Amino acid sequence: MSQLNPVPRSRERYLILALLLLLSVAAWAFLLWFPLPMQGGAQDAGLTMGLSGSLFLAIWVIMMVAMMFPSAAPMILMFSRVYAGKRKQGASFVPTWIFVSAYLFIWTVFGVVAYLGALAAAAVGHSSPWLADNAARLGGALLIVGGLYQLSPLKRACLTKCRTPLGFILGSWRDGYGGSFRMGLEHGLYCLGCCWLLFVILFPLGIMNVAAMAVLTVIVYAEKSVRSGRRVAQLAAIALIAYGMVVIAIPSMLPAVLPGMMPPPAHAPYGNAAAALRAA
Repeated sequence: MSQLNPVPRSRERYLILALLLLLSVAAWAFLLWFPLPMQGGAQDAGLTMGLSGSLFLAIWVIMMVAMMFPSAAPMILMFSRVYAGKRKQGASFVPTWIFVSAYLFIWTVFGVVAYLGALAAAAVGHSSPWLADNAARLGGALLIVGGLYQLSPLKRACLTKCRTPLGFILGSWRDGYGGSFRMGLEHGLYCLGCCWLLFVILFPLGIMNVAAMAVLTVIVYAEKSVRSGRRVAQLAAIALIAYGMVVIAIPSMLPAVLPGMMPPPAHAPYGNAAAALRAA
């Protein structure tokens, strides 16, 4: 176990930190300025923005880089630091990207699940007028569930693992490429258990709602990195529950109208003509 003691900061550690921050900034720039190619239009975009699975997944991974790399940086740097010490002792070296790629793999798989779930929700919404009419209120209920999860034992357990990089590394260390990839998967699962519902609520808030993404990024980073992180998680829970209750009472308070769950008008030609007359 003594072989796992971290070594003093090195140039390599600063380079990895700079690369993580650069990738995160580049991802944010993409999300801010990339023209989203929605298929159909606002009324047909829906929870998945009308995107194909591959394009949605590509944008999802970019979102994860933008939102999660800042909070994952301490764990990634600790992995790099420990391996740098082992290399000085003559052990085989495993590049940090092995750990990072496994971490991103977990979030990519979750993106696939989220995309399929959004398609299923939209299909159910199309087939049920009641669900379509109450889509915003259901979004409010999801916000409340997200807030309650912030207070759950599973959330606290996963957050504890994410807040202690050295403890996680020492307790989960495995040598070699396969071991490093497995460690990345394990950390990704703890991170997913900590944050998954915060990303699910992006769907009712608007999956490309940059303001909501920025707020969630700050919450996730503060939960994991600042001394009062557990209190931040509790305050976020109160805010989500309160906002969800407001949305249930006043559905227009939800920024995303969830148009893709709305059923098409029963008489589209007449509806279009009426809209044209009102515009005139």
